[in-house]
Amino acid sequence: MPIITQAKSAAVVIDDDKCIAEKGCRVCVDVCPLDILAIDETKQKAYMKYDECWYCMPCEVDCPTNAVKVNIPYLLR
Repeated sequence: MPIITQAKSAAVVIDDDKCIAEKGCRVCVDVCPLDILAIDETKQKAYMKYDECWYCMPCEVDCPTNAVKVNIPYLLR
């Protein structure tokens, strides 16, 4: 699986200011059917660990703080 090297080019971008993973929230990680989201142990924030997104949207829809943004490519809209 390709590893994410630039956060801006990722299909799923997490707003660290809104992410409450440090409080125990794991909603985006738990609802992802591909297991591509994870919690960074040092920053205590969610991030996309692999660029294999299906753009299925439950991570964005279920996030309680709207910290998750799925960047759907233009040709898939």
